[in-house]
Amino acid sequence: MMNINDLKNMRISYMFLEVIYRCLEVDKKTRYYGTDVPIFHSEIHMIKAIKENEGIHVAGLANYLGVTKGSISEITAKLEKKGLVKKEKDINNQSRLILQLTPKGETAHKNHLAYHEKFDDILIEILKNEPEEKIKFLKDFLVTLRDKAHTFEEEIDT
Repeated sequence: MMNINDLKNMRISYMFLEVIYRCLEVDKKTRYYGTDVPIFHSEIHMIKAIKENEGIHVAGLANYLGVTKGSISEITAKLEKKGLVKKEKDINNQSRLILQLTPKGETAHKNHLAYHEKFDDILIEILKNEPEEKIKFLKDFLVTLRDKAHTFEEEIDT
């Protein structure tokens, strides 16, 4: 077993943060996702949420994503202009608009899923020959780190 000083000297936390920041840079990049329009990070995740919650309305989407109705309206207006989303009256409630993906929105969603599958493939390639116990350790480590990150955030904000 390694001692604490050896662990600190390996600077694992710095390497881990570098990986996180690099992944964030890649994920935040504007992409076309097989369409003719640039799609921002917040937009593609809105498209994903609409696809996963077919027939959802603005207030429901705001509640689902934990953001304001105003921010949903702002992003969906941009997505409408880009031809990715359409709003239709809810047949059960005429004062409510249902959000749906257009065919171009469906293409963006499909290519966004493919983007994530490529990232999955990278991890699979790295881990495919590793013993099961190493992979289990990695998963347990990441779950624990995720949980402790919440506590860490609360501690540094006080």
